[in-house]
Amino acid sequence: MAKTKYKTTWFCNECGAESPKWEGRCPACGGWNTMVEERVAVGVTRTPTPVAARGKSVARPLNEISAVEEPRIKLPSAELNRVLGGGLVPGAMVLIGGEPGVGKSTLVLQNLLAIKSKTILYASGEESATQLKMRADRIGRGSDNLFIVCETSLETIFGHIEKTKPGIVVIDSIQTIASDSLDSAAGSVSQVRECAAQLLKYAKETSVPVLLIGHITKEGSLAGPKVLEHIVDAVLQFEGDRQYMFRILRAIKNRFGSTSELGIYEMGQKGLREVTNPSELLLSNTDEELSGVAVGVTVEGARPFLIEVQALVSTAAYGTPQRSVTGFDSKRMNMLLAVLEKRVGFKLAAKDVFLNIAGGLKVSDPALDLPVICAILSSNFDTVIPRDTCMAGEVGLSGEIRPVARLEQRVAEAEKLGMRRILVPRNNLKGVDTSRLNISIVEVARVEDAFRTLFA
Repeated sequence: MAKTKYKTTWFCNECGAESPKWEGRCPACGGWNTMVEERVAVGVTRTPTPVAARGKSVARPLNEISAVEEPRIKLPSAELNRVLGGGLVPGAMVLIGGEPGVGKSTLVLQNLLAIKSKTILYASGEESATQLKMRADRIGRGSDNLFIVCETSLETIFGHIEKTKPGIVVIDSIQTIASDSLDSAAGSVSQVRECAAQLLKYAKETSVPVLLIGHITKEGSLAGPKVLEHIVDAVLQFEGDRQYMFRILRAIKNRFGSTSELGIYEMGQKGLREVTNPSELLLSNTDEELSGVAVGVTVEGARPFLIEVQALVSTAAYGTPQRSVTGFDSKRMNMLLAVLEKRVGFKLAAKDVFLNIAGGLKVSDPALDLPVICAILSSNFDTVIPRDTCMAGEVGLSGEIRPVARLEQRVAEAEKLGMRRILVPRNNLKGVDTSRLNISIVEVARVEDAFRTLFA
């Protein structure tokens, strides 16, 4: 029996490029310090995917290809269907990533347990069958068509696929699966790339959707080579602070739908619950009026909702003033503080400024600029902004209030939640009939106009 020969190869963690020696900078993508060493077998033939039907591909003219939209598999969660673009496409490969403990496996298992029309194979390389059964019992559902297999070998998983003939396949997680044709350890660049490619080939040739659950790095990006994100059809990011109950599902990439949609969930004792109206949960229900609180109207994806911006301004106890931000871009807040000092004349350079977006959400909508500066000044002067007043507007470097997108939807959401007054950029609603709206619309052109309206 011939002895297997091995060689040392360097792979890029970002793009998966291969190099015979270590290099400080990847020659393919230009990333610094991304090369990792792996030991691979020389001359070993890769085993073909045993399940996928083998047929020769035929090149056809574009006009002869039918553009019939494939029927999607509707999942029980309306929020997940929205993020996917209407449901799960047959033959699609979806990667779901998120921090440990955020609820990725719970989200997938909760939806699969409610599907009764298809056979589902759940291949887990991290948890035992007993752990998955305990999670299903906690969710409060059972299933006779969901098959659990605890396995880390790709070839063995394909053997189970051959026996069960599933309609949906779940891999939890892709970093724990290894192919016997490669000598490197599970989770390495070559293993992740090879396993994902084999599963993609199976999904496309059998029209069976495959859901991959993936790890993320400490920087928040998906673990493994960047080529993994290029292979799959959709990349969903499940995020949220474990100390808070809200979770947000975003589409980073979606070949079958928009990437601007998002779903909001609430983590409870019996799993995840869909939040159909996030505004009512993100706004505090207290009747006590407090300074430093402003209500902004933000848009995430295609849905507007109201959110509380909280600020605290105090005299700096030490020599250097502190700037602390949670849920908002710290650089943008520093820019807004500079605008207040330079254009409006408020001296905040010697004061500590703390900013928080209530609910543990992270928002990047520029329309929250106006609520941020109003909350800061409300805390600075210890003056209360009325609870029935909200606002939306981007602040420019000259102190002007710039127009924002989807303002008509923002105003309609504010009216629906009982707001009586909203501050909007001037001429942003030009041509829109506002007479039917039961809310007072105040148009402001500069930061000073907003301050006079609120604090006069």
